Amino acid sequence: MLKGQVAIVTGASRGIGKEIAAKLAELGMKLAIVGSSADIHETAKELKKSGFEDVLAIQADVSSEGQVQSMIEKTLQQYKQVDLLVNNAGLGLFKSIEDTTFDDWKRLFEVNVQGVFLGVKSVLPHMKERKSGTIITISSDVARYTIPNGSAYTATKYAVQGFIGSIAQEVREYGIKVGTINPGMVDTYIAGSQQGLEEKKDWLQVEDVANAVVYMASAPKHMLIDEIILHPFVQNYPIA
Repeated sequence: MLKGQVAIVTGASRGIGKEIAAKLAELGMKLAIVGSSADIHETAKELKKSGFEDVLAIQADVSSEGQVQSMIEKTLQQYKQVDLLVNNAGLGLFKSIEDTTFDDWKRLFEVNVQGVFLGVKSVLPHMKERKSGTIITISSDVARYTIPNGSAYTATKYAVQGFIGSIAQEVREYGIKVGTINPGMVDTYIAGSQQGLEEKKDWLQVEDVANAVVYMASAPKHMLIDEIILHPFVQNYPIA
């Protein structure tokens, strides 16, 4: 179903985004992978070495309106269409409110919220014109409940959930599907952590989130999956 379609994946240099890109490539999608550092070009090389030729690497800061618009333009120049946007780029910060600086707060909102807003706003004119497309945002389970020492991060995820819910209603008349994937604890690099640590062996793996993206993106035309929440079995998930 996804073969031959075009996907943009942000935050794809490593971790969840890199795995999402690999899964979509395996299904025959053409990719524009986006990262804030030059590492994104190494990820593209790795994918191409694995036999996936249709991979365009774009270095861009998702909090910059000009760079996000350029990201969409470059993808359209290369592939002529965008079928799927995966807003995966994000920052994690877990501090008490006293230790959270104003710069911390601003940067979290710039990447986690503003980045999603800009990605959606920039791709929608193209998707509306084609009357098709899917937008998936990787958020967090804390979009549904709160945690201590994570007020700024949690606030960004509540903001994203509200934004995406509104956009989903706004664009459905154009045949565009919009949803969120809200994972719990994932063995990845969030908040400066390392992937593959022994204490995270029972957490969700990056492929679990990537599989959820594939499931949501592959839904038949008549079905909309608004949200997927997933957790490792070991996580004590508070029901909101």
